[in-house]
Amino acid sequence: MRRIALFLGTNLAVLLLLSIVCRIFGIDQMAAARGYGGMGGLLAFAAVFGMGGAFISLAMSKMIAKWSTGARVITQPQNETERWLVDTVRRHAQNAGIGMPEVAIYDAPEMNAFATGMTKNSSLVAVSSGLLQQMDREQVTAVLGHEIGHVANGDMVTLTLIQGVLNTLVILAARLVGQAVDSWMSGGRSDNRSGGGIGYFVVVMVLQVVFGLFASMIVAAFSRWREFRADQAGAKFAGRGAMISALQRLKVNHGENTLPNTIAAFGISGPLAEGFKKLFMSHPPLDERIAALQSGG
Repeated sequence: MRRIALFLGTNLAVLLLLSIVCRIFGIDQMAAARGYGGMGGLLAFAAVFGMGGAFISLAMSKMIAKWSTGARVITQPQNETERWLVDTVRRHAQNAGIGMPEVAIYDAPEMNAFATGMTKNSSLVAVSSGLLQQMDREQVTAVLGHEIGHVANGDMVTLTLIQGVLNTLVILAARLVGQAVDSWMSGGRSDNRSGGGIGYFVVVMVLQVVFGLFASMIVAAFSRWREFRADQAGAKFAGRGAMISALQRLKVNHGENTLPNTIAAFGISGPLAEGFKKLFMSHPPLDERIAALQSGG
């Protein structure tokens, strides 16, 4: 559960940091003092920070993934396993109609893999050393098909768009309510040149956390749905039996995931949760994914 909390806390921390930075440098106050130029101005303000941050994160995703996992990109295969790995990714990419991704291996004990990148033709597919050691080639082929499915489906871009739009709505809604509360606290005076008092700042901070939690539920729901779709891609490229076998093998991990929080949602399996906390899971339970494949769904 600690990893789930950290994963969700990352986006909330960004929103809180935004409020603090805007407060310290007077950005929020100056914009509010001018009425944000009307609703259109407030929406533009929210979109710049909400969408901008999400797409900057996407643009840096490959670099961050390589740095945070210590992944080694295979430029010249050093052994037969690496040659097979690159050839398999190339075959999947050709079948999916996308550009050849960079292929990398990172050192981790658990069986895992991830894909990231800003576009379908400029992506990274990485596998853990544990996956190569503990899965047979048929299972690894299915896992690679799953990751190529993420790339071909444009999941990284779509997830970024959803996160950016939700961040924008969180920033917008928090400030609209903050303005209303600040106006009420100041007796309805409209000549507040400071652009918002302490009431405005506190309300914005609190509501960004509250609204951000609901936004995180929506993002997590999409993340779970895209895993089912990527499993279908793995079944298409490697065979349904191979994809089911790979997911069954992943159950040995028991939810173990050493991926950094910044890319944990991109792994092939994620942390486990129970009850209300399942709403924040980035991955469906493996049993549900296996059942979906077995039923042909």
